Amino acid sequence: MTGCRFSSYARALLMLLILASPSGYAQEMDAWIMQLFPKATRIEPKQEEPPVYSVYQLDELIGYAFESSDYSNLQGFSGKPIRLLIGMNPQGVLAGVKVLEHHEPVFLHGLGEQSLYDFVDQYRLKPIGKPIIVGGRQGASEGDSVTRIDNVSKATVSVVILNETVLLSALTVARKLLDGFASSPLATPKMDLYEPLDWNQLLERGLVQHWTLTREEVEKSLGHELDGYPELDLDQPAFADLHFAYLNAPLIGRNLLGEAGFARLNEELKPGEQALLVMSSGMYPHVPDDFVPATAPSRIVLMQNEHAIELHDMNFNNGAVLDVLDSPISDGEAHIFRIKSHAAFNPAQASGLRLIAQLRRNHLVETKVDFTRDFQLDAQLFDIQEAKAEARPVPIWLRMWQERWWQVGLLGLSLMVLSGVFIWQHRISQQSRGFHLFRAGFLLFTLVFIGLYAQGQLSVVNIFTLLLALAKDFDIRVFLMDPVIFILWSFTFVTLFIWGRGVFCGWLCPFGALQEMLGWVAKRLRIRQWKISEPLHLRLQWLKYLILIGLVPAAFYSLTLAERLAEVEPFKTSITLFFVRSWPFVLYALILLGLGLFVHKFYCRYVCPLGAGLAVLGRFRLFSWLRRIDACGQPCQHCRNHCEIGAIRRDGRIDYDECIQCLECIVILNNEDQCVASISARKKMQKAGKQVDLIATDASVPAS
Repeated sequence: MTGCRFSSYARALLMLLILASPSGYAQEMDAWIMQLFPKATRIEPKQEEPPVYSVYQLDELIGYAFESSDYSNLQGFSGKPIRLLIGMNPQGVLAGVKVLEHHEPVFLHGLGEQSLYDFVDQYRLKPIGKPIIVGGRQGASEGDSVTRIDNVSKATVSVVILNETVLLSALTVARKLLDGFASSPLATPKMDLYEPLDWNQLLERGLVQHWTLTREEVEKSLGHELDGYPELDLDQPAFADLHFAYLNAPLIGRNLLGEAGFARLNEELKPGEQALLVMSSGMYPHVPDDFVPATAPSRIVLMQNEHAIELHDMNFNNGAVLDVLDSPISDGEAHIFRIKSHAAFNPAQASGLRLIAQLRRNHLVETKVDFTRDFQLDAQLFDIQEAKAEARPVPIWLRMWQERWWQVGLLGLSLMVLSGVFIWQHRISQQSRGFHLFRAGFLLFTLVFIGLYAQGQLSVVNIFTLLLALAKDFDIRVFLMDPVIFILWSFTFVTLFIWGRGVFCGWLCPFGALQEMLGWVAKRLRIRQWKISEPLHLRLQWLKYLILIGLVPAAFYSLTLAERLAEVEPFKTSITLFFVRSWPFVLYALILLGLGLFVHKFYCRYVCPLGAGLAVLGRFRLFSWLRRIDACGQPCQHCRNHCEIGAIRRDGRIDYDECIQCLECIVILNNEDQCVASISARKKMQKAGKQVDLIATDASVPAS
């Protein structure tokens, strides 16, 4: 009971210290870390390598906290990384995950952030020793080999990226700080390589390294003499005189420690661990007078590949190392240090011992300088294993394509069919009833499969993401995360320059398909359509371009602001969330759909900024495929009267900026029982006793 009370008091004291902290960010960070580690009584400042916060309960290390931005630059679906605070205990079990910053539209302006917080709560107490997979079903062959967490419907891409960010960050920290997560060294000592050697022979062969750091070298580095440092014994001949040796190799360890000492050393070392002997004397030995056994020394580290490897005192022989050494050295300091397995130290590679001198003039003034002695052990001491090429993990975007393979295949097949319809539109449109049935079926497929199921509703937000990526660091992997969206955008972009905007707007937009179906309902219910005068219609068309002009600069100013303004699109409410959202958004979407009962595809014609953007690019199309004849508009107005989108001008020309290429005018043109000009010509020919194929012979006029 006393211990619990003390812990509570210590935690309360820590909270008071946090609140009194002069740094706002540090104060917030400590408070967040305490949410992950409720038993914490002390949080160490963030260290540099690796960048983590060490968390203690009294003097016991209970875990590490770290920010994902220090380890991962994976971009979210918004084009910006999801920044997380991750807690992990020394056994590699996640203490929790906290979202510090994100820009994922589906959570900010769709499902709500609570669904994101509920998702990250699942990481608590999950071990990182086995893969953590989002969603899917547990396979019988998997057993306990993987950990599965629940997906968030409508936000698969975002949560998969978040999961990769958590695992990449946590595994990076684990490999540097935790036992059992780093691979064994590639060089292992030859245990059968041994011959008796005395101290001088070990020195001559470089098996024991001797390093003398003179007073002059230190003074040159400091730029002044050492007389002003009272802690130094200036009567010593050298600043530091060190001997050090790698002990795992029997040729070194057995000769220095003897048979019994070498055997005891190997008993104390854990699998994969290595040992380094350091002895020193002089003004500045490798440990201070108040060094605590079984801790890490502050004055020396091992260097390899420009990375510092922390050493840990083994307190071998209760600290009396000199008593067991076969050496002529009897004075000074001597310690055997443990190199932990997660450090992945390779003894056959070039290394260095670094001495860090922290010299105090007084309690206020301290000077820090370091020196490194490089060394290379003989490779013949070791069995060198060839580095095994690690199986690189499958990239996230590729996994997403593999998991959605059948959706990709079905979508690809449907786009091939649609391309065929456009290429052979005149032949196919001759079967009026069959074509109308096909179009109705395809729009149903677009709404149900592409939109509601595969979540393939394109949005003006996608354009923002692309523009920002092009302006900064473009990474195509961000766009490959969602294969359905990527394929649709690629197909739309290509067809923009062939046929114009109508391929997407008239056939592949789920919300557009929903509006067209409402038009069918309006006809069935005989709802009277509102007649909009041509001058007003032409002015209203500019509204969507004005909206687009306002949205694009906003995206460069603030993506969050642009995402909020992009709620002018009802796609997220109706298609992504299927109206499960707060009432203002639902009401707005229903109003737009309701207007569509009285004005055919009201939103597409006058409001849609995505359609406006596609229309701008569609001006660079190569072809104007919608065929016109001399009679179109002069005097025949039949196609114009049947064009529900209002994209045929009075003179018969097609306005491709507004046309959704429903191909209804082509159906009329290619059916002699519908085209007024064909019917009139046929009647005249019948009276004259002749037959003529008007459509085949009449001159065509170019469309603008």
